[in-house]
Amino acid sequence: MAKKSLNILMIDDHPSMIEGYKSILSFNDLGLKINTTPAYNCETAYNIIASEQNLEAFDMAFVDLSLPPYLEKNMKGGEDLALLIKKKFTKCKVVILTSHAEAFILDNIQKSIEPNGLLVKSDFTAEEFLLAFEQIYNNQIYTSKTVVDNITELQEKNSFLDESNRKLITLLAEGVKTKNLPQHMNLSISAIDKRKAQIRYYFKIEKGNDEDIIRLAKNHGLI
Repeated sequence: MAKKSLNILMIDDHPSMIEGYKSILSFNDLGLKINTTPAYNCETAYNIIASEQNLEAFDMAFVDLSLPPYLEKNMKGGEDLALLIKKKFTKCKVVILTSHAEAFILDNIQKSIEPNGLLVKSDFTAEEFLLAFEQIYNNQIYTSKTVVDNITELQEKNSFLDESNRKLITLLAEGVKTKNLPQHMNLSISAIDKRKAQIRYYFKIEKGNDEDIIRLAKNHGLI
């Protein structure tokens, strides 16, 4: 009897990572033949997604969060691609793989994308990757240990930040400069400066810059 095929879109800017995922999945215990379509940046991934006419072309998508952008189509990274995949391929299971372990970033991914899987790359072994794959295939949600621990700790802390302030700190932690923040938030520079002043007040930073905000946020376990 022929094996059932599973079509997976794999998006990562490191070809060796994609080859590693393919190798691990070839040992799955579900009797599945894995067919993969690779993409190494937002432009290639966008073109694959946009040009595909079969709306059930992909059963699953592995998406790295940090990718070379495709600004012409407003694809700044894996988050934008994941949302595009979910919109077009409604039955496709989306799995986010990221090197980011910051609680704010992970929490925002959970809320904005609602992925079927969220794994921090430093967490998993080949065995855990296979376990995650099999659980996601069987319609379960899988989150790796760092995701669970960091988001739980974040939720247990007294929340002093509204959504905009949380996003501001997340963007700063990702390395976005203040002058570029209006491109990511619906706020003016003056409004952003006021919010940064509120954050500095909370952290008791009398005089400081973005690096001080990030450092104090990390010390408080907020990122």
